[in-house]
Amino acid sequence: MILALQIGGGFIVIAALLQAGAGMITQFAGALRKRHMDQQRLAFFKKQTDILIKRAETDRQRNVLTWSGKRKFRVVRRQLENKLGDICSFYLEPHDGGSLPPFLPGQFLTFELNIPDQPRPVVRCYSLSGSPEDRDFYRISVRRLGPPPSAEPGVPPGLSSNFFHNNVKEGDVIDVMAPNGKFHLDVHSDRPVALIGGGVGLTPVLSMLKWLADTNSHREAWFFYAVRNGEDIACIDEIREIISNNSNFHLVVLYSDPADDDVAAKNCDCAGYLSIDVMKDYLKTSNFEFYICGPPPMMNAVTTSLKEWGVPEEDIRFEAFGPASVKKAAPAAAAESSASGGEAPTVSFARSNKSVPWSEAAETLLDLAEECGVQIASGCRAGNCGTCATAVKEGKVTYVTPPTSQPAKGTALVCIACPDGDIVLDA
Repeated sequence: MILALQIGGGFIVIAALLQAGAGMITQFAGALRKRHMDQQRLAFFKKQTDILIKRAETDRQRNVLTWSGKRKFRVVRRQLENKLGDICSFYLEPHDGGSLPPFLPGQFLTFELNIPDQPRPVVRCYSLSGSPEDRDFYRISVRRLGPPPSAEPGVPPGLSSNFFHNNVKEGDVIDVMAPNGKFHLDVHSDRPVALIGGGVGLTPVLSMLKWLADTNSHREAWFFYAVRNGEDIACIDEIREIISNNSNFHLVVLYSDPADDDVAAKNCDCAGYLSIDVMKDYLKTSNFEFYICGPPPMMNAVTTSLKEWGVPEEDIRFEAFGPASVKKAAPAAAAESSASGGEAPTVSFARSNKSVPWSEAAETLLDLAEECGVQIASGCRAGNCGTCATAVKEGKVTYVTPPTSQPAKGTALVCIACPDGDIVLDA
């Protein structure tokens, strides 16, 4: 009996030990899980801290290394980017050998070009098509422009683009102003993005894609690229390599006029123009930040459709190569005068001794000045470069699109300005 009791007691002791052991194992496993979660939190916190430190350092360098006015840059490389040969990239290094400030993906450079037979230097802006993480050079990609399709015979082709293609060679030195522009990726956001490029409007959104890749971003990114056909498409090998190396990136190529070879090779995902219906097929939701750059018809169609889809206006960001790229409502004063049948505002050019009634057909004060033979220096024609800043002696202006940066007090960027009543310009 005692043995049995001892054996029974042994069973009880063993059971108690097993139960206690199970509890210890559970506690130990819980401690391991907690430690693992703590390590994950620590790793996440460290990663976020590293990102914030890097961003702060980048912001500091951007402020410290930037420059005022013109700086000499040497062209170190030219590279054709498409089969047609009408898009060429130019790689630029500072002639003084100094450091380059980082730029925000999507920004542009402003060039002052000494073009033969021109009475004054020609100022033009071109988007940076490289990554801000490339700290040894800047890259722009320029499309050679012919005369507008509806132009009269004898109208010359694009002045600055043809100068770049025909005259700017490796080893040449050109004058460049520091990176600028409000159209850029929100580098502090973690939201998914849709990058939309049409034709050579590819350049700023390609810079955004490259930055996302170079910084190992985990953001979902869709890259919509719309061109005519396989002869027209640019930088496609570069884009496909980026997409293939990042599982959270996706590419949709659209050909509006695919050639037979394109159809046979299945080089594009969709035939036809980019539309909101195509985008809905891929995105499924409108909860994206949209960045758009391309020809005016595409820009107008896409921005309008996105608003109709319910995308907030602050999530629709676009680059306008000119003030007509995305039409805005007519300025209030001019619109009210036109609607009421009242007299149009009078625009006076003081130095030229000319006064004319405002015409909405002119769209901007710069257009009106050119129609009247009044010479005003201009560059980007989109309110970016500041070349057209003109003193306002009397009156006020309203802007068709907001300027990239506010001009000096008492001046106006006439390339995107309309009169707000009678006005006198020092031109």
